[in-house]
Amino acid sequence: MLSRLSALPRDARDTLFLLLVIAWVVLPQVGNLPLWCSLLAAGVLLWRGWLAVTARPLPGKWWLLGLLAATLAATLATHRTLLGRDAGVTLIVVLLALKTLELRARRDAFVIFFLGFFTMLTNFFFSQSLLTAAAMLVALLGLLTALVNAHMPVGKPPLLQAARTAGWMALLGAPIMAVLFMLFPRLAPLWGIPSDAMSGRSGLSASMQVGNIASLALDESIAMRIRFEDGRIPPQQDLYFRGPVLSAFDGREWRPLASRFSQRNGVPAALEVVGAPYRYEVTLEPNNRPWIFVMEAAEQRPELPGAELAMTPDLQWLSNRPVTDLTRYKAVSYADFRHGPQRFAAGLAEYQLLPDGFNPRTRALAAELRNQQPRADSAALVAAVLDRLRSGGYTYTLDPGVYGANTADEFWFDRKEGFCEHIASAFVVLMRALDIPARVVTGYQGGERNSVDDYWIVRQSDAHAWAEVWMAGRGWVRVDPTAAVAPSRIGALQRLQAPRGVFASAIGTVSPGLAETLRAAWEAVNNGWNQWVLNYTQSKQLDLLKNLGFESPSWEDLSYVLIGLVVLVSLGGAAWTLWERSQHDPWLRLLGRARRRLHEAGLEMAPASPPRQIAALARRRFGAGADALADWLLRLEAQRYARDPRGNLAALRREFNQLAWPKP
Repeated sequence: MLSRLSALPRDARDTLFLLLVIAWVVLPQVGNLPLWCSLLAAGVLLWRGWLAVTARPLPGKWWLLGLLAATLAATLATHRTLLGRDAGVTLIVVLLALKTLELRARRDAFVIFFLGFFTMLTNFFFSQSLLTAAAMLVALLGLLTALVNAHMPVGKPPLLQAARTAGWMALLGAPIMAVLFMLFPRLAPLWGIPSDAMSGRSGLSASMQVGNIASLALDESIAMRIRFEDGRIPPQQDLYFRGPVLSAFDGREWRPLASRFSQRNGVPAALEVVGAPYRYEVTLEPNNRPWIFVMEAAEQRPELPGAELAMTPDLQWLSNRPVTDLTRYKAVSYADFRHGPQRFAAGLAEYQLLPDGFNPRTRALAAELRNQQPRADSAALVAAVLDRLRSGGYTYTLDPGVYGANTADEFWFDRKEGFCEHIASAFVVLMRALDIPARVVTGYQGGERNSVDDYWIVRQSDAHAWAEVWMAGRGWVRVDPTAAVAPSRIGALQRLQAPRGVFASAIGTVSPGLAETLRAAWEAVNNGWNQWVLNYTQSKQLDLLKNLGFESPSWEDLSYVLIGLVVLVSLGGAAWTLWERSQHDPWLRLLGRARRRLHEAGLEMAPASPPRQIAALARRRFGAGADALADWLLRLEAQRYARDPRGNLAALRREFNQLAWPKP
């Protein structure tokens, strides 16, 4: 196969290499492009490769115009526009592929190169992960290799030679790019991902249907990373990260309260914290939501530069804009707290409402519990329901089946199995049937420490739903009914595991700890990429200036440092150029100076005359007065070709200035 490729004409070989690089650039986009676009690009590239191998003529302009018109129509039909990120990326990929069908001259190749560079950058519109960066680095080296190869018009140079040159170019440019990365001002939202970049991102929702959080348990992607400060790490059972609080129930779906009454008469937060705080830093993955997850409960505003944060009456922290890129903030939380009114208030009545016509058996169960304990307070009733969950044969499972309209009835009496949202929803419905104000809280519970970098990782599979009930004299109290059904879910953090793939299962069979070790190492590397590259923010730039000795760094100082480095590098480049010129064949330069002196004296000679011939012409033209000059020229020739040890070039250069040169 390799011999056949090497036997191809250079044009065909270079074309195949360029097509391979283009395919590598486009490949990461396949999941983001319409299916027709991926198929069209693949078909065009294969067609162009076949034409190159078989030496057939390229298609005419009518073919290209027809394909272009079809592409525009398909893009418009798919995206309903020709503008925007998705439509633009679709068009640029197809145009890059179509341009290869008119690859005839070097000028066409240069257009393809720069279209390829631009297409390479569009990959970062969808992902800025370490894998994407590594793939695009390979693409960059491939495009540079093709570009260098195009500037070698003579012969059939090996691609390895062009690749070596491209690699040196990249290495020489790397320090400049590193300096620009560290010091070029970051001005949001210039450096952010476009607002539509998070479409399709999985994660918690603003509402909860019974069964939808169970799907997140299959998602092992990372939701956030946490680094605790001061060496204080809370117990795992206290790792509750608060998200949307859901209080309105229509029988199937839980939503936040949004009625006019609740807006006018909402229950105040009235947060009170006690004990020592936990200080930590959160690196939140993009989710296209305004939610700022903090461990319950955070009294102080999280430190997130450039964003306006506010806490809702139900203790959820919100930002003034969605989290569309990697976000890092610091927070202070208290595991011991209480919130909400101590006495019954009018706004609490909304947390007792249930839709008519749903869950009649649960309502009957509530009446039965009331009859059994007519004088029991809220705490006693909560304890009775939790005892029923512990001893009633209820099961915690990822796959309880599809629930019908009366979800609470099915859980309490029929199925007796469910995931956290089944349990929390049924518990809150029963509490409300007992006339106890209750609501569902969603968020994340738990996490695992990465032994490599000591960060705590919270995954989408840690998504959780629990309940809050209102008790007189205590306010809102967290009650996690899942802990009554499966205590290990909260304490020891034993998650229900989704079925593993063949590869992961094979690794786990050979070495049970190897898969976890490899995953921890890879996630630590990814975390380093997130912390030092993706999350290299304005504040980090100013911190860098502080380390350089600036007391109160500003953007002016940053500009001065950047300009100073540019000037310093420019002076260094100029000095390098002068040095290189001085080292570039000083023998020829010295001979050229001698030629100019003799030419000014009236001696005619050919431009390529060697020193021996020039010496003979000088003796003939100037007589005996040129003997010393002729001897110098002969010694100059011997230094070059005979390597005469007496003909030291530095000594010859000094003699040059002492010679008696003839005058016109």
